[in-house]
Amino acid sequence: MRSIRPSFTVRRERGSRRTSPTLAAVALVSALALTATACNGDDNADGRPTATATAAGSGDGKIRIPDDLKERLKEHGIDIDKWKNGAWKNWNKEDWLREANDFVNPIIKGLWDPDRMRDADDPDKGVDDNDISGDQGVTDPTPQPVKAQAVAAPYHSNAATSGKVFFDSPEGTMVCSATVVEDPAHPGKSNMIWTAGHCVHAGKSGGWYRNIAFVPSYNNAGKSTAQLQGASRSEVAPYGVWWADAAQTSQQWIDQGGSTGGTGASYDFAVIHVTPEQGSGGKSLEETVGGALPVNFDAPAVPKVRTITASGYPAAAPYDGQLLYQCQDKPGRLSISKPDPTMYRIGCTMTGGSSGGGWVETGADGKPALVSNTSIGPVSSGWLAGPRLGDVAKGVYDSVSKKFAGR
Repeated sequence: MRSIRPSFTVRRERGSRRTSPTLAAVALVSALALTATACNGDDNADGRPTATATAAGSGDGKIRIPDDLKERLKEHGIDIDKWKNGAWKNWNKEDWLREANDFVNPIIKGLWDPDRMRDADDPDKGVDDNDISGDQGVTDPTPQPVKAQAVAAPYHSNAATSGKVFFDSPEGTMVCSATVVEDPAHPGKSNMIWTAGHCVHAGKSGGWYRNIAFVPSYNNAGKSTAQLQGASRSEVAPYGVWWADAAQTSQQWIDQGGSTGGTGASYDFAVIHVTPEQGSGGKSLEETVGGALPVNFDAPAVPKVRTITASGYPAAAPYDGQLLYQCQDKPGRLSISKPDPTMYRIGCTMTGGSSGGGWVETGADGKPALVSNTSIGPVSSGWLAGPRLGDVAKGVYDSVSKKFAGR
């Protein structure tokens, strides 16, 4: 999450470095498998790991690169072998893919090992509360802090749709939180997750992050950091590592988003379509975790919402990013810019790393639905804010779903 500042100090809730109008086009890329040395030891004579490029879903355990993707990669100057051998670490601004349809995310098998996941940082940056222009719109009094409560393990039983998003940025390995959501094109078999826009794209000053992957029920047993030392990948990621093969955020976030939220905060959401790094036996992500949440794009206005429950893996102190937490509170209103939608705001002590985590409201029918995601919060913690989802968010969601309809 990130922070903003009006008369209080806020931080942007991004990932954690220890880990409709103007819709951005879906950034769709067929998954590529780049097999690292640590995965299968299949190296060249000079010690470089090899990459196998064949066809996704072909049943031969390999992933082929479609001709159209080869051309796109070539246009962007991306050589698969060089990318696999570390070219993805080149963050020169002129080479950093930025536009909505530029998203490229080749699978590098084994890249996200337990140590790399555990050490991913919180990318959130604190900002002054004065950055929030409360006099330009409706902003309610700052809510009282609500102490985040640890979710009881196993997470798969008590919060099956929650997980962590890992990615690489110019600052290093980062982490956010995310939620498995329903896919209208594939009822009961969704491969879609919801997170914050700043967990996939740097906004106006940068481009798409790299090596984006989702781990559902991360650290499912709720082990401490000490207990996770030397843990196997199956302990940390019991339901697998799922790589983004498509990602979309709002054009407003791409154009206006900043390291502390900026005027793009009201549109700070993203939808990711994922594919398993290893075979999933033909099961979708939803089937694998046992559920997916519907998304409500017509949630009640802030004063009419009774309570919202926010979930996430806070990584900034005093948390360490290894455990899942939740906060429940009646939301208030937060206005950053008068022309933009008013955001939800709740009291919550979760910190950076919880960014992108789902906000769930239980409707009058007794059924839970995702209505927002963690976006910003004060540097000193105490509250979180998230965008109210409307037509732009629905356009992002529908576009990703439609791209995979019939597949």
